[in-house]
Amino acid sequence: MPLQADSRAVQVARANLAAWTNHDLAATRAGVADNFTLTVSTTQPGGPPEIRTTGIDDYMARTEEFVKTVTPGSVKEIGALGDDRNALLMFTLEADVGQGKAALANARVYSLDDEGKIAAEHVLFFLGS
Repeated sequence: MPLQADSRAVQVARANLAAWTNHDLAATRAGVADNFTLTVSTTQPGGPPEIRTTGIDDYMARTEEFVKTVTPGSVKEIGALGDDRNALLMFTLEADVGQGKAALANARVYSLDDEGKIAAEHVLFFLGS
């Protein structure tokens, strides 16, 4: 299948993004697989160390803390491509990073399982001014 901006995987990834950025943790949990894995990293000096989670409970614990910093409705999509099983989303969102609100630029790659839930997500980000 050719890559499309509105493929099945892109639709699932967008729904997950909308859920957690709008603080809907029940919908967030419903969209990911029990054995979900997440990696998060940045190249910015002084940024947090790489984050890795394994399993839905580990992921949800970290997500519950992070979403408190996110301004609901602040996502601005830059681009998206995917197929039936994989998606790439690029977007910015607004988050309170301790010294006020700032733009967080993201590129996220998602992989779906056989049931159409997100099985893996890899996040790259940087903090804008």
